[in-house]
Amino acid sequence: MNQLAGKVVAITGGGTGIGAGIAKGLAEAGCKVTVGGRRLDPLQHLSDQVKSEHPIRGHAIDVSETASVKDFFADIRDNVGEVDILVNSAGINIQKRTMAEMSPEDWERVLSINASGAYRCMYEVLPSMRQRKDGLVVNISSVAGKRAITLGGVVYCASKFAMTALGTAVSNEIRNEGVRITNVYPGEVNTPILDNRPTPVSQEHKDAILQPEDIASVVVTICALPPRANVPEVVIKPTIQEWV
Repeated sequence: MNQLAGKVVAITGGGTGIGAGIAKGLAEAGCKVTVGGRRLDPLQHLSDQVKSEHPIRGHAIDVSETASVKDFFADIRDNVGEVDILVNSAGINIQKRTMAEMSPEDWERVLSINASGAYRCMYEVLPSMRQRKDGLVVNISSVAGKRAITLGGVVYCASKFAMTALGTAVSNEIRNEGVRITNVYPGEVNTPILDNRPTPVSQEHKDAILQPEDIASVVVTICALPPRANVPEVVIKPTIQEWV
């Protein structure tokens, strides 16, 4: 029996990178997937590339804007149904990552997307999940949400620690109501966010680290578990030397 057949899935930051990989994996597993992102072209490209029983839907979303988040989830409810699985994958980093270089505006922007964006999306889906006593939220955090990594930078680490606390605290609140939350902590993954590194990343390095499909494989497995099984957190690292 396919545990995922017909499940309604919402994925933010799903146009590229980890989010796109998860969207592909869940769509191929039989889910009804809607991906959100700030740019429509990558969403359409993803939908065109993935052949599945339920075509991937794309819808614009800016997780830093409450109205945009509400519109995204209203579209899913009206056209597909209540969300069974939410994957919070939207995230950014900046080039000037030290306290000395970073501007207050950069601090606010990264936190608004990486941390508050996840909160806004959880706020939209949790009431229905709690009422139905069923649902799963997967937060794509980072190893920078486990330990403050120099390469990640001040605000990125702070935002991912906030995402860690958000997922854990909400899980503590609702764990007896049938709703599960998983925090996923990937190490280096070959995604477009690498292009914003202060020092360029070589293609050789990109090929050696984790790929989006590696994270997707783990997330699909977690989503396919029966409601009695919960994975509170999982760390996934490349076998090469980790960030310092």
